[in-house]
Amino acid sequence: MIIPSIDLMNATTVQLVGGREMKLDAGDPRPIARRFGISGEIAVIDLDAAIGSGSNAELIRELLPLARCRVGGGIRDVEHAIRWLDAGACKVILGTAATPELLRQLPKERVIAALDAFQGEIVVKGWREGTGESILERMKRLNGLVSGYLITFVEREGRMQGTNLDQVAELVSAAGDARVTIAGGVTTEADIRELHDAGADAQVGMALYTGALDFGDAIAAPLTSDRTDGLFPTVIVDESGVALGLAYSSRESLRAAVRSGRGVYHSRTRGLWTKGESSGATQELLRIDLDCDADALRFTVRQQGSGFCHRSTRTCWGDAPGLGGIESRISRAQSGQGSYTARLLSDADLLHAKIVEEANELIAATDALETVNEAADVIYFTLVKLRQSGVSLQDVERELKRRTLRITRRAGDAKREVSR
Repeated sequence: MIIPSIDLMNATTVQLVGGREMKLDAGDPRPIARRFGISGEIAVIDLDAAIGSGSNAELIRELLPLARCRVGGGIRDVEHAIRWLDAGACKVILGTAATPELLRQLPKERVIAALDAFQGEIVVKGWREGTGESILERMKRLNGLVSGYLITFVEREGRMQGTNLDQVAELVSAAGDARVTIAGGVTTEADIRELHDAGADAQVGMALYTGALDFGDAIAAPLTSDRTDGLFPTVIVDESGVALGLAYSSRESLRAAVRSGRGVYHSRTRGLWTKGESSGATQELLRIDLDCDADALRFTVRQQGSGFCHRSTRTCWGDAPGLGGIESRISRAQSGQGSYTARLLSDADLLHAKIVEEANELIAATDALETVNEAADVIYFTLVKLRQSGVSLQDVERELKRRTLRITRRAGDAKREVSR
């Protein structure tokens, strides 16, 4: 897969050649993070912090809710690393500070070691100072302590002349169970595909910013199809992972989906097909994932209108199951009259009283059946409260997922009871 890169200097997105020469200024990183986040994790590198000339920390904090960010640049101690993990970074990237002594104090699965090499020698301090150590020697010291390696061929960085594919197989083998990401000169679909076939990911910057490599083509690069028509089965799911239906994608439809940020597919009868153009049941494209064999896709979308199915149901198997289906019915009740749900939605005091009442009854429940019944009441009234407040179950899920990223834990003691 690809890891798009956002390099920050003086609060703007930049691309440098060889880590020194300014090539372009791409501006505000926020829309870039939203767009690049479709492909999965992105790398956000604070170049000012890396060379010790400043910090873009506050700006990076604004990017964390927009995409799954690997954060690097100037992280030189355990406390700094943990602050980023607590803030919501999916992983931290450590360069100079990636010593066995420090890494043993961090969760292995959340740490990537940055191995920046010029002509095979590890370099530090913003790629300005050699260490006399090779990539393989550094990996040997760090193996078993990180979940991945970001290996940058500095002499190729930003030059769009291809990356060093000759070394990749050896580096992947030396990494053991850690995932290798290659940066520096990755320019074409072929580069990405060859890295994928060798078991490595590609971190891409300059080629995407200059338009030399289409973002959709970069995502599609590892894909293979065993179908005579060359299409890729595409499972469409909502934000909670519930399957809405099955469609097919081509490289053309994938490019169109990425460019428009919408659900665009390849119809075997109509060709290129944008979901909802005629029905209004449009889709906002949130994420694209390749399956384990890179021969099928998963589109995560925010479904609008009546649903995905042409029969005006949420899914091609009928209405949505689980809490998502209940949430949909509550949403529909808001526009109706006469139902208890509609009454709750229009009467904040009644809803508050019912939440307190049912929560107390859940606390007092003493057997399994009673607990199930009271929990169901609490969940129902909570879903009504969410709708009344204009937030969704997916918003709650995202917040819970964000909390799981924290390393530092609070005591969790109960607060003193306060009246409304």
